[in-house]
Amino acid sequence: MKNLLKSWNAPRAPHPPILGDDEAQHRLAVFEDIERGHSGWFWATDASGHLTYISPAACERFGVPAEALLGQLFTSLFETDPENPGECSGRPLQFQLGAHARLSDVTVRLMPARCGPGARPAWWALSGQPKLDVAKPGSDGAFHGYRGSARDITTEYQRRIEDSRLAEFDSLTGLANRHRITRRVDQVLAAFKGTMRPATLMMLDLDRFKQVNDTLGHPAGDELLRQVAQRLTRVVGASGEIGRLGGDEFQILLADQEDRGKLGELADKIIGVVSQPYSIDDNHVVIGVSVGMAIAPFDGTEREEIVRAADLALYAAKHGGRGQFRFYSSDLRDEKEERRLLEEALRDAIASVDGADDSWDEPQLAMVYQPVVRTEDHAVVGFEALMRWEHPQRGAIPPSVFIPVAEDTGMILHLGAWGLRQAARDAAAWPHLLRIAVNVSAVQFAHPDFPGVVADVLADTGLDPDRLELELTESVFMGDGEATDAAFKALKLLGVRLALDDFGTGYSSLSYLRAAPFDKLKVDRSFVESCTLSDQNSAKIIAAIIGLADALGMETTVEGVEAFDQRDVVCAKGARLIQGFLYSLPLRQAVVLERMAGGQLIIPPEGPQRHRPERRSVYRRIGVIHEDHRYEALLRNLSATGARIEGLGGVPVGTSLVLDLGAGQLAVVTVSRSEDAIIGAEFETPLVSDGAGGLVTRYRASPSALAAAARMASKSAPQFLEVEIRKRA
Repeated sequence: MKNLLKSWNAPRAPHPPILGDDEAQHRLAVFEDIERGHSGWFWATDASGHLTYISPAACERFGVPAEALLGQLFTSLFETDPENPGECSGRPLQFQLGAHARLSDVTVRLMPARCGPGARPAWWALSGQPKLDVAKPGSDGAFHGYRGSARDITTEYQRRIEDSRLAEFDSLTGLANRHRITRRVDQVLAAFKGTMRPATLMMLDLDRFKQVNDTLGHPAGDELLRQVAQRLTRVVGASGEIGRLGGDEFQILLADQEDRGKLGELADKIIGVVSQPYSIDDNHVVIGVSVGMAIAPFDGTEREEIVRAADLALYAAKHGGRGQFRFYSSDLRDEKEERRLLEEALRDAIASVDGADDSWDEPQLAMVYQPVVRTEDHAVVGFEALMRWEHPQRGAIPPSVFIPVAEDTGMILHLGAWGLRQAARDAAAWPHLLRIAVNVSAVQFAHPDFPGVVADVLADTGLDPDRLELELTESVFMGDGEATDAAFKALKLLGVRLALDDFGTGYSSLSYLRAAPFDKLKVDRSFVESCTLSDQNSAKIIAAIIGLADALGMETTVEGVEAFDQRDVVCAKGARLIQGFLYSLPLRQAVVLERMAGGQLIIPPEGPQRHRPERRSVYRRIGVIHEDHRYEALLRNLSATGARIEGLGGVPVGTSLVLDLGAGQLAVVTVSRSEDAIIGAEFETPLVSDGAGGLVTRYRASPSALAAAARMASKSAPQFLEVEIRKRA
């Protein structure tokens, strides 16, 4: 301390005053009182930046003796705060010391490796000034190091960080809040705009979350959101930043990601993980999630454009069946208006079967029946009732589109009751006493009057209760556990049968089977789709489900069997009841009655020997590029691995082409078949799902790259013949 005091009192002017011994002792005592009181500490370095003095109280804070610190490089004692880089030391402190600048409350964090055992994280505010030996008036003088002070600001710094964190992060889930994720989107788009590097924005919305709040209360809803946030964090990890916008809406920002194959896989994984059952206050809760994705720069370069595009994609995912993902495409611009029109049309359709609207020539809604066949003798043992909607102008509208609309608007109660009554009435008219299975929406099942509706249907139609099988999905367990148990008990007292549909797709809990009185499990068609592939476990899963059902004394129906190779696999795994196009398409009531009257209750399987990946029939103009010439052609069939193209003649087998599928989608193909003006082509890189039943390329060319390629195209003579193809009737 005496040496430090002498250095502080060193001459700073040509004629310094002489300090008396008493005053020097008094100043020394003041310094020592300050140090002992922990209100401030002192430090000093030499010209090379090594520590020459540090207050004993500061050493106590480090948890190490002064001897271990003296002689160390001063900047080595501190580090940048890993949670707030740029907030404190590191390069800024080194720069200021190197420039011999005056320090004023520079925030630094003590280097943990320099501290003794048990030392807590600490932040200091450093002040100091360089020691210069002024030889003559006006000269800069020689630099001899620093003399400075320090104070502990740990409490106020941590409070400031916490305040900053509260301003940046959601207090319920710990995820980034709307303010932070919005700023991050702006930053990423601005940084990538010059280089056109891609970034993806995912918009997520939980399905059926409102029902959890309504049935179990807001505290349960808050706990559910916390668990959802934890699952999202596990899935996304360090590959992206997750934000909660509020309510049950989330955003995920993925920089440098445009591969729609990987993005689709990530979205599928998110949907699968979030859809696993939750345990909240001893209740099993099942929700879902829908995902919409937009990719910069293809879908926009400004935040407003990307957010709007992702939001439109999310809207399409939610109202296209839920539990799905969608990529943005330009044809989604009128999705909200389409939804409004669909709601109006569905109300008209319901009115057409109620007789409340006689403006239609015939009802738009109808029930059709698909046979369930016994594998050992191909005998029909029952039917599943399926609802169909044929709009006069729009044509067939699939249940995956209109059922979610009915659930969201409450029309499902009316629609479901009509379907149940119509199916029971038709089954009661069959000359053979076969069972009829009817799908029940989770919203419909959760209504307290549902058992009463079933009882009324049985009484009005005279159908034997044992012939009625209600097919439920795991989502029926998401509501009030006591109400669910009461509904099961009431239905079983009526004598109807219960089947658990889509088993194996929703991370099925065995507790459902223990708690609910199911009579049958239905193996989802997604397992049948891939059961013949050697790199999948679908066949083993089918065997496990059948074995589980057998052990519990339940029946099993395997859905979606369309080819003989699939039938062979599921039969080898123990399937005794099968449903699928290999046996029959869904039949109208008149056809069912006609076949029953003729005793046609045996349906031999008929169909392809092998299941092929779905090939979609399309009719779309595309560009075909060969070398530097572009042709116009017609795309007729499309699968993930190949396409059929019409309108280009004289193309040799083995020719390499580039297909311009639109919206920046360029796909390299090799011609595998060529006949007249029709060619078959195989993709070099398989297409991937767009989440809506369509196929897209993994990558896209940016608008600027396409424009540059168009400018560079030469006008060389074509090598192939372009043929005009007209649409067939």
